[in-house]
Amino acid sequence: MKESLKQWLADHNIYYFLHTHPAVFTVPEAKIHCGHIPGTHCKNLFLKNKKSGQLYLVTIPHDKRLDLNQFRRMISAPKIRFAEPEVLSEILGITAGAVSPIGLVNDTNDKVIFIVDEEIWNAKEICCHPNVNTETLQIPGSEFQKLIKATGTSMKIKILPYLESTDTTN
Repeated sequence: MKESLKQWLADHNIYYFLHTHPAVFTVPEAKIHCGHIPGTHCKNLFLKNKKSGQLYLVTIPHDKRLDLNQFRRMISAPKIRFAEPEVLSEILGITAGAVSPIGLVNDTNDKVIFIVDEEIWNAKEICCHPNVNTETLQIPGSEFQKLIKATGTSMKIKILPYLESTDTTN
């Protein structure tokens, strides 16, 4: 974790526990290297409305698959797609494979709407990357909420639509 992020967390009195592990790029890899860490683990999608340019960071439980078609209808954005890696780097200061709600601390111009699943928002503990995929932050739910609110990011807490899946490697 970068020193600047450690300082930001300290400045905002955010309590967390930091775990280090080999780099993980997928949920199956995360299950191998991070599955032992208690808490609700996150999966994050950085999306862009092709028509309006609006950016979204969507955080869901790691074991779910967002139904993008229903999600598009839910937010009235039929042209939503995954945002380019360059936009991810420019706006959130992170790379693909390390997408995380913690990246919102870098969205100082409020360009991203954070959409978080109700299950994540209400979880007792949250596990997510601290903007690098070789570490996981284990954060009490109340501290996660405090962190997100401290970023000043526009956000929506939703019950999101998911695809039915019998595949546990998603």
